[in-house]
Amino acid sequence: MTPPPPPPPAGGPPGYPPGSPWGAAPGYQQVREHPDGTTVLVLGILGLVVCGLLAPFAWAKGNRAMREIDAQPHIQWSNRGSVSAGRICGIIGSVLLIVGVAFFVLIIVAAAATA
Repeated sequence: MTPPPPPPPAGGPPGYPPGSPWGAAPGYQQVREHPDGTTVLVLGILGLVVCGLLAPFAWAKGNRAMREIDAQPHIQWSNRGSVSAGRICGIIGSVLLIVGVAFFVLIIVAAAATA
């Protein structure tokens, strides 16, 4: 019975010290999480399910976060999907909010016209 192989060394790729000040090694991409990713997703879901007034904020924050992500193509973002999902929920929630407000105004106008 042979012993298991030793674990890989801690840190970056071979030949580069951990936390190298020169960025990622050639052939390796940096992986980061956008700081607003979870916020956009939570606002989008809440705007769609609970409070429609949050949906436009999710849409706006999602657009800004996507612009920031797209402006840095050399970085691999781990939560781009969360930002995109929150943004889409924000768009859908905003459309539903506008339709609901328009329907409410239509009912008020119809009630005022029959009175």
